[in-house]
Amino acid sequence: MKHIINYLPFLAFGLIACEPEFENAIENNQIYTSGEADFTTYVALGNSLTAGYADNALYQQGQDHSFPNIISGQFALVGGGDFTQPLMADNLGGLMYNGNQILPNRLVLPSDAGEPVIPPQPLAGIPQTEISTKLDGPFNNMGVPGAKSFHLTAPGYGNPAGVPSQEANPYFARFATSENATVIGDALAQDPSFFSLWIGNNDILGYATSGGTGENQTGNTDPSTYADNDITDPDVFAGIYSQLIEGLTTIASGGVVYNIPNLTDIPFFTTVPNNALELDAATAARLTGFFEALAGIYTQVFIQNGVPEAQAQSLAAQYAITFDEGPNRFIIEVPVSQTNPLGFRQMYPEELLLLTIDQAALTQGYGSVMLSPEVRQVLGLLQQGETPSTEQAQLVLDAVSGIEDGDALDKTELEAISTARASYNTTIQGIAEANGLAFVDAEGLLQQVSQGLSFPGGVVTSEFVTGGGFSLDGVHLTPRGYALVANETIRAINTTYGSDLPEVNIGNFGTINFSDNVN
Repeated sequence: MKHIINYLPFLAFGLIACEPEFENAIENNQIYTSGEADFTTYVALGNSLTAGYADNALYQQGQDHSFPNIISGQFALVGGGDFTQPLMADNLGGLMYNGNQILPNRLVLPSDAGEPVIPPQPLAGIPQTEISTKLDGPFNNMGVPGAKSFHLTAPGYGNPAGVPSQEANPYFARFATSENATVIGDALAQDPSFFSLWIGNNDILGYATSGGTGENQTGNTDPSTYADNDITDPDVFAGIYSQLIEGLTTIASGGVVYNIPNLTDIPFFTTVPNNALELDAATAARLTGFFEALAGIYTQVFIQNGVPEAQAQSLAAQYAITFDEGPNRFIIEVPVSQTNPLGFRQMYPEELLLLTIDQAALTQGYGSVMLSPEVRQVLGLLQQGETPSTEQAQLVLDAVSGIEDGDALDKTELEAISTARASYNTTIQGIAEANGLAFVDAEGLLQQVSQGLSFPGGVVTSEFVTGGGFSLDGVHLTPRGYALVANETIRAINTTYGSDLPEVNIGNFGTINFSDNVN
């Protein structure tokens, strides 16, 4: 089998991060207007996408390029006030708690004799950001990495004492005004004249990035019982979202909200194809023969266990999987059921593998078959017309090395994610329209990026590492990606409030970071 991913050659231009210019050059005597909006006190609420999280960490350079910080620079052209952020202590990105590191440093791309090395590695060094050191606020950027919708209204979410038990958030613990404060409460206390709210991604993202190992909590309206990798009940989301908007619109003159992008458009789920089982003709024939033998063995096993012969043959036939020379789809584990008693099948075209899967293991039989000498011996017995023992039959079954649940999203899991996301987005757009708020179609924007989005001087895509839109964690955006969000936000605000804020120059924003200073 060949390597799973052949990365495109790295282009020298557009990959290295650079310092942005936050507004286009202003023509002589050009005057911008705010329209009906008041940007005097802009407060941004949300999660990691609002905070400027990138490369699997929050760090100063990323915060400088957060989309709220970018658009606040444009707001300043029409009377917008200062925009403060709870800056990390350095550009390493790791977090300390009482002197112990609790979250890793950010990812960078090392090189070997000038050639990029995959996968990205954590930047070396001891971070200086201590969460027990409280920052003096208030802060206009209230984005809290890891926050779900209901966390924004949860008292104690910023209590440092709750961090070890995961009852509190280490990022919010740095700047919450009190141990019992809420994110929305601290935001409203600033009397915002304008707000942005991008929340809901994490209500499905944890489930997705865990490979669907959490629970779909649809029907359970008690979020205190949820795990981090569960899907939030859509009614819970709708209730919380309505509460957030009601509080914000009571004070602010206007705001902008964002829907939830399609997870299948981000490189964390699109980089490793599920048909990357590349086989030569001889290996394809061997695998086909193996599964034909397995189907034959278990036809007899099912009959011996009282299954009628015709039904036994029908059940076993699904395991006579054929392989061809070239790319083939991997084998995946599924729950054992009456219709699939052995608990595996070949992946469907729409199913996804996670970026974090062990790609080296895929080249060694993970996702297909581990053909040990003992298994080959049993297959030899079958070729001689002998009937294997129960132990030998189990040995053949155990040789099947299906992709485990935590490394993939199967059809059922994808449907659960899609259903929840559709409901969240219906809620967001409906509430935005009912309150006359600017609305950003983040779903449509990232879909454009996945297909290649042109800007003066280049193209942004969702290709991992080379595309320019996504950072090295495959989930969060690069500075260039956040600049795209900023421009989309500016367009939505101009349309809704009659302002004429200028867009930023996408080409002035960098993408990924290189460094050989790794652990």
